[in-house]
Amino acid sequence: MFQTRSGLALATMLAAVLLAGGCATRPGEDDPEGLAEFRENNDGFEPTNRALFAAHEAADRNVLQPVAEAYRDVVPQGIRIAVRNILGNLRAPVILANDLLQGNVTRARETLGRFMVNSTIGVGGIIDAADFWGVRGHSEDFGQTLAVWGVGEGHYIFVPLLGPSNPRDLVGQGVDFVINPLSWFGQGILVDAAGWTQLGLTVVDTREALLEPIDQVRATSLDPYSTLRSAYRQRRGYEIRNEEDRGRIVGPSGVTGFGQGVTQPAAPPARSEP
Repeated sequence: MFQTRSGLALATMLAAVLLAGGCATRPGEDDPEGLAEFRENNDGFEPTNRALFAAHEAADRNVLQPVAEAYRDVVPQGIRIAVRNILGNLRAPVILANDLLQGNVTRARETLGRFMVNSTIGVGGIIDAADFWGVRGHSEDFGQTLAVWGVGEGHYIFVPLLGPSNPRDLVGQGVDFVINPLSWFGQGILVDAAGWTQLGLTVVDTREALLEPIDQVRATSLDPYSTLRSAYRQRRGYEIRNEEDRGRIVGPSGVTGFGQGVTQPAAPPARSEP
């Protein structure tokens, strides 16, 4: 199955990162400030993470960003919004499962209602009809569920093409791939094609939404790696506490919860050259 193979790929990448990377040197007890910063960053694999971040930046500048820019330039905004809405609707079963696993009946009811309304009145999710009625989409994933259950995040990890993460969230992404009902349709050319199409659209849609935030980080931050690490961890904390609106302020989306179905702003701000 496409989804199962994707989950295994995530686990393989995690193992590769952990095996390939040496831990950053832990400051001694005679350096309390350095030790406090080390613990706060929770980045025990920082040298390897920075190397992986550099590889990711090269791939992003030469492949992902140009594709995302072309996607924005060529595809009308209305179609881009429809694609984002469809991706969000396809994620609804995974979000619903995690709502229930966390025991949040209210959010589960909202997710189910959105899925039913958008799948019917919204023509298969093309239109976010539920949002028009004041029922906004939210993101849940198994990484968040593990956090609610009390599982620690582990060391910070940067995975090329996926971005900032940690062992808990990578395991969560793998589980989400497996429990996605789309993975239950068996194997075949059409099934695999549909899976890869969904993944490709998700990557392009996510990167297009991040054009301005990433440009801003590159243009204004003296250390983009540290800035993204901090923003990711802050935003992730808000997501775990179901404070998505606050999370959107402190950090860009797209690292976790691909295709959340949040309506794109009517007009993206002008981009500045990094």
